[in-house]
Amino acid sequence: MNIILTTLISLVMTYEMPKLPYANNGLEPVISQATIDYHYGKHLQTYVNNLNALVPGTEFEGKSVEEIVATAPDGGIFNNAGQVLNHTLYFLQFTPQPNKHEPSGKLAEAIKRDFGSFDNFKKEMNNASTTLFGSGWTWLSVDKDGKLHITKEANGSNPWRHGLKPLLGFDVWEHAYYLDYQNRRADHINKLWEIIDWDIVEKRM
Repeated sequence: MNIILTTLISLVMTYEMPKLPYANNGLEPVISQATIDYHYGKHLQTYVNNLNALVPGTEFEGKSVEEIVATAPDGGIFNNAGQVLNHTLYFLQFTPQPNKHEPSGKLAEAIKRDFGSFDNFKKEMNNASTTLFGSGWTWLSVDKDGKLHITKEANGSNPWRHGLKPLLGFDVWEHAYYLDYQNRRADHINKLWEIIDWDIVEKRM
């Protein structure tokens, strides 16, 4: 009986914290260690814990966070899955020492085609991020035809909800920047461009 129980338990999917590819102080001064400690270490950990507690025994058991975000109704499971997906993409898109400060290849070509230039894309992304009312996210995403979109997502939503594939996201919940920038959201957004790992973002295309 114990062997059977152990086997059954081991087959249950659990959602895990993404491993940061940098030290907690590696993104300073753009994002401080204190913010990483709280934002990654506490906020994201809570979303992961909540999702692991909510999913077992539901129709979403065994499904990926992307599948949950795309199909779950509004509510606790969707909210926590959305934030696990959002934060995983967010934290893994940064690096302490980028080898370039704008994209290349296919992504660069798509940005020029759909936004006119990289500088204009940055302006539109910054504007969307600073004008999003309340808490949420701004995303650069791609649709099934390869066209790029900038969307504002309230609270824990994600472009997967609308059939889009997220490439680059800015978190504009206050807990993402308040320890470092207080109410200066625009300053925070402007600094994020300095630590984007464009190699990672391009691979998501």
